[in-house]
Amino acid sequence: MRLDLFLKASRLSGRRTLAQNLCDAGRVSINGSPAKSSHAVKAGDEILIRSRHKLMTVRVLSVPNARQTSRKEAGTLYEVLSEESLDESEL
Repeated sequence: MRLDLFLKASRLSGRRTLAQNLCDAGRVSINGSPAKSSHAVKAGDEILIRSRHKLMTVRVLSVPNARQTSRKEAGTLYEVLSEESLDESEL
């Protein structure tokens, strides 16, 4: 599954276009390397997402078969490894 679709399906991003914009801006990396929105995601990958006020690292536990996932299922697709808020000075 593509990275942008996974971010949307897992609800780490609200919309696919937002996920694509994050990737295009270089704010998403997989296993330590910057990733494009078309990068394939597989179980075991570590995704680092740097949004406006938050830095989050998650591990992919499973990849859904369908693009649409329920809210309950979305939470089981990944585990949060770390999450920290960014100060204004770190932006």
